[in-house]
Amino acid sequence: MILKERAESEELLKMRSLNTRMELTQEEKFHFFNLEKGYEGETKFDQKAESLQEERYIINDLMLKINNSYFQIDSTFISQEGIRLLDVKNFEGDFCIEKDRFYAIKTGREYKNPIEQLNKCTSQFRQLLRDLKLNYLVEAFVIFINPEFTLYNTQIDYPIILPNQVDRFFRNINNTPSKLNEGHEKLAKQLISLHQTKNPYSKVPNYQYEHLKKKVYCKYCSSFQVTLRNHTFICDKCEGHETIEDAILRNVKEFQLLFPERKITTSNIFEWCNVDLTKRTFCRVLNKNFKAVGKTSDSYYI
Repeated sequence: MILKERAESEELLKMRSLNTRMELTQEEKFHFFNLEKGYEGETKFDQKAESLQEERYIINDLMLKINNSYFQIDSTFISQEGIRLLDVKNFEGDFCIEKDRFYAIKTGREYKNPIEQLNKCTSQFRQLLRDLKLNYLVEAFVIFINPEFTLYNTQIDYPIILPNQVDRFFRNINNTPSKLNEGHEKLAKQLISLHQTKNPYSKVPNYQYEHLKKKVYCKYCSSFQVTLRNHTFICDKCEGHETIEDAILRNVKEFQLLFPERKITTSNIFEWCNVDLTKRTFCRVLNKNFKAVGKTSDSYYI
């Protein structure tokens, strides 16, 4: 049973928008690519997790805090026999691990050692359980989900699940009976209640409203080459379709995400979308989907 669903992080959503509306540096683009790749891997993992049977709790994307230190767990499985902490990685290509180094063989680029990250996370989680006066068996694994990933120089005692072992990993879990009790339910609720909604490690670059491109872009391929035909936005690049209302609402949501301090007004959204539509059209969509506050030129929507 999934108690906490997985969703795209605020950081990923912001980076996705900024990648379309401004020019990112190479390092920022690399970070954005890793966020997209990571989320893609996590969703693939979730699809495989659907095969789990018996009574088990699944909690996704937990951000926890202990002693002013934050740590994140991609997936937490609570079963009768104990707790599994799972860190999902979607690396692609040939990699090597040597002592504390983890790097791509082709480029030589180094990444944070996933085993060291896992060990630190596991230690912090066990400390959290002690603080809660709870006693559960805890085991943790790094799951390499991408079938195009190969790891060299690995050791048999490393807490890793390689791509060709993932299906067997889930079969082994399913082969272990699991019945949950009130204690497991209490544990799950406590963990979810401790979830931190803001990620302190977010690396969204600085941006300003004046420097972002204002225009409606395609929801499917992010191209600004969209044309309005018969009350529908049509992408000239991928031929994706989107109604006027859906496009305006999507842009309102993006505007709120990037500029939560700015009010949703007809003028603001009209300027943000920058398309050949009248303000009356924007006013109609906003009145239909939001609550207007005030009745003067200073009115806004919530």
